[in-house]
Order: sequence, then C-alpha cells, then structure tokens
Amino acid sequence: MTSGFLELRHVECEGPADYLPALERFGPVHTVRLWREPLPETVDYRGIVVMGGPMGVNDGALVPWIDDEIAYLRSALASNVPVWGVCLGAQLLAAALDAKVYPGHVPEVGVCDVELTDASAADPVWGELPASFPTLQWHGDTFDLPTGATLLASSPAYPNQLFRHGRSYGVQFHLEAGPDVAAQWLAIDEYRRALEDTLGAGAAEEMLAELGSVHTQTSAQAHAVMTRWAESIA
Repeated sequence: MTSGFLELRHVECEGPADYLPALERFGPVHTVRLWREPLPETVDYRGIVVMGGPMGVNDGALVPWIDDEIAYLRSALASNVPVWGVCLGAQLLAAALDAKVYPGHVPEVGVCDVELTDASAADPVWGELPASFPTLQWHGDTFDLPTGATLLASSPAYPNQLFRHGRSYGVQFHLEAGPDVAAQWLAIDEYRRALEDTLGAGAAEEMLAELGSVHTQTSAQAHAVMTRWAESIA
C-alpha cells in the first residue's frame, strides 16, 4: 500500500485547507479533481480524504461521477482503507455505508457550535476536544447514522454532525476552513447567494468576521484531529 493519501475534490475552492499540513507530515497527498479527472483504478492508499462541494449525493443524474465515487468509497471501505469525509464527503461516506442521505429541514450555514456526545470521550481522534466548540457549517442535506457507526457530535439543528465507522470519520462541518477559504467561497455567486438567502443581506461579512475570531482555535483543532487520525492509520 502506498504511504500517501488520496484527496477527492469536488470543486477547486474546497480543499483540505487547515487539514493539509497534518496530512503532509505523514505522506504525500494525491489530489483527484473529479470534475476533470478519473477516479484511480485502485484504492491503494493509506487513507482517503473526501472534501465538500455544492452538489449532492443524489445528483447522479446531473453529476456523472457521483455514483462512481460512492462505489469507489464502498470498495475502499471493503479493503479496509480509512476514509475522512467532510460535509458532502461525510454524506458520500454515509451513502457508501448504505445510509440514507436527504435534504434537511433548513440550511445550516454560518459559525455554529457542535457538542460532542458522551461516546466521544473514548474516541482516539476527537476525544480530547472541548465538549462544545465552534465550527463553520454550510449544508442543506443531511444523513441517517450508518449501521454500526458511533455518533460523536451533534448540533441543535442537525443531530448527525460527526460519526466514526471503524477507522473512518464523517465530519459534516468545516473545521478545516478559515476566513481566507470562506472568502474564496463567497467570491462565487452561487455560494454567496445561498448564504444570504438563508441569513440575509450582509451575512457574508458578518460570517467572515466571526470565523476570523475563532480561527486560531479551529485551525489548531483541525491540525490536532487530523494528526491523530493520520497517526492512528499509519
């Protein structure tokens, strides 16, 4: 098995960001940009990091590689290759584990606290984080907890925020994204419009300021959890 990691990216501006330095300490990161590059022929990686994007798990009729990506992740899991899924990536991981993914009752967007569950105390990756911490949320879809998974964190709007299945993790929120990354998202009309449709005019600037105020904390936490995950699968 290769010593490196595979990153599956769905849109250029949603990369690993604050997760990347920790990943690169443990091996090279090979990025596949799915809108223009094919999936690898094998799952021969130390771990797979699946990032976010504006499309959905159920968009296979519109986004031809979505169903292939779910099948690829299912093959990776069957081969005992750990997966770290972020936002859309968490939903793709849930789908690969045969859980239902569907639209939520309301978009969850902005800087929001998540709370760790009691089960998180024993988790080797997330167990050392505070009981509650701020994260960037940006999603409209959600998922059922996969069979055999352990729920590690919830928010008031969406209970399934973070889960572990074996050595794989589904992370609904964007702990990796600081204000510079969020500013890139907001430079895209579709992203800015989605935010302001949910939170109102002026929400973009307010969110960037709030994210900037917590970025020192979130960046350190992103580095810590990714380091522990990479160590645990080394």
